[in-house]
Amino acid sequence: QVQLVESGGGLVQIGDSLRLSCAASGLTISSYAMAWFRQAPGKEREFVGAWNWKNDNTYYQESVKGRFTVSRDKSSNMVYLQMDSLQPEDTAIYYCAAGRPVLSALRLSSMYYHWGQGTQVTVSS
Repeated sequence: QVQLVESGGGLVQIGDSLRLSCAASGLTISSYAMAWFRQAPGKEREFVGAWNWKNDNTYYQESVKGRFTVSRDKSSNMVYLQMDSLQPEDTAIYYCAAGRPVLSALRLSSMYYHWGQGTQVTVSS
């Protein structure tokens, strides 16, 4: 049984940093694209960033480029999202996801078939 468990969310101030973790079990992350999505109240779930297992590259939504970093530890089967210079618009529930989308579909949530339960990130102004 596949499980993705996120942790590390919390309440922070503008400009602070957080590192989210995603513990994967029942699958090997090196055989999947591992992505982070987020959903703010009243908004659709949106792509944040992903690591593509096929070319070992990372991809980001434009608004988080230079502030967020996706990384993974294959030995521990963990994926991380380092978030720096947090802003109020980053407030959302953050989800870890696993799938095997083609590169052109990496940002589509419908291409991922394993999801975590989410972790809340709140950036206070």
